[in-house]
Amino acid sequence: MMPSERYSALAFDYAGRVLTIRIDMADRLNVVTEQLHTEMATVFEDAARDPDCDVIVLTGAGRTFCAGGDLQWLADELETGLAPFVGESHVMRRIVGSLLECPKPVIAAVNGDAIGFGASIALLCDVVIAVETARFADPHVRLGLSTGDGGSLIWPQLIGYAKARHYLLTGDALDAVEAERIGLIALVKPQDEFEAFVAAYAARMAKGAQTAIRYSKVTANLPLRQLAATVYEAMIAYEGLCKHTDDYREGVTAFLEKRKPIYIGR
Repeated sequence: MMPSERYSALAFDYAGRVLTIRIDMADRLNVVTEQLHTEMATVFEDAARDPDCDVIVLTGAGRTFCAGGDLQWLADELETGLAPFVGESHVMRRIVGSLLECPKPVIAAVNGDAIGFGASIALLCDVVIAVETARFADPHVRLGLSTGDGGSLIWPQLIGYAKARHYLLTGDALDAVEAERIGLIALVKPQDEFEAFVAAYAARMAKGAQTAIRYSKVTANLPLRQLAATVYEAMIAYEGLCKHTDDYREGVTAFLEKRKPIYIGR
């Protein structure tokens, strides 16, 4: 069983050999708090060791998968002083690395909007199934940040550089139907079919030949893991540098003040 006593932002439940990991802050639209960030760095390692599951489903509580970064956390950082980025970079590497290296298949059940980090973590999963009302977006640039949490890695691999650069450089959103059409996600389902379909899909996979499924995942992910090893340090570093710009401070402040940011390019 998962060590649930070590987690407060994530919740767990089992259906046979299927483990569901749920981002459990529905009252805040499952935003990425510092606590969630820390817990995501260990949850896939714990799930990989869990003898009671063969298939993992990642989803969100309530009507949102993950609404992206907690802007109040980021604003508080700016006021109290940015911590050395080496600590945050270590957490970010563990999140992406542990997900890509987890031998068990991970299904992202995107029950609502997946924004920023939420989009990155969903798209890094092995199979993405979304409710048709969900939207995907990586709006880091709209906040004055580069796409350092995995977006620059995974979007181009899924939909090609032309489309990926459009979405990453503008921060524009696309709905789940369009996401499926262009190959960003695997499957999209209507709201009234979504939960039952995900449950049946995960149960079917759990009844499969687990050694074959795991080795197939590992080999399919090898090129992506190799690519991540070559580019991830730079992605993290550039996002860290962005946090020291005037534009980033303006982006965070403008969001909290509910106004359009005025960027000056420095």
